[in-house]
Amino acid sequence: MEFNVNPFTLFDRDWALLTAGSIERFNSMTISWGSLGTLWGKPIATVYVKPVRYTHDFMEESEYFTLGFFEEKYRSALMLMGSRSGRDMDKVSASGLTPEPLQNAVTYAQAHTAILCRKLYRQDLDLHAVPPEAMLHYRTEAPHTAYIGEVVDMIRK
Repeated sequence: MEFNVNPFTLFDRDWALLTAGSIERFNSMTISWGSLGTLWGKPIATVYVKPVRYTHDFMEESEYFTLGFFEEKYRSALMLMGSRSGRDMDKVSASGLTPEPLQNAVTYAQAHTAILCRKLYRQDLDLHAVPPEAMLHYRTEAPHTAYIGEVVDMIRK
């Protein structure tokens, strides 16, 4: 697998679209926290989702999830996917993005890269271990759940 990116801007500035569920029932959200690396001798992706997010339910239920990466021209679609809830509206239709199956999961036709992950591990962040300067993210909501997935496929279009 080859994926030439800047690992320090990939999530934070470039964003990713996290999707969990099946093509019959799924949800996606834009994320800016995540990483790619190696753990337990496997290529992995780590993502973080707050329990209040609709996608969290799908992450809990699903064995697989995907990360989709897009060209800058899709920034407004990613903004919508990250700021609106799939509980309240059909944000996929509103975004103009086209979902498509990717083995056991869902990605989008417009993604230039799709990474398929099999969930290996999940852990709620421990507020006692969060640095004081990061506590501003948890004033009103429960902490993120970290999901680590083994990268089982990567599609470059």
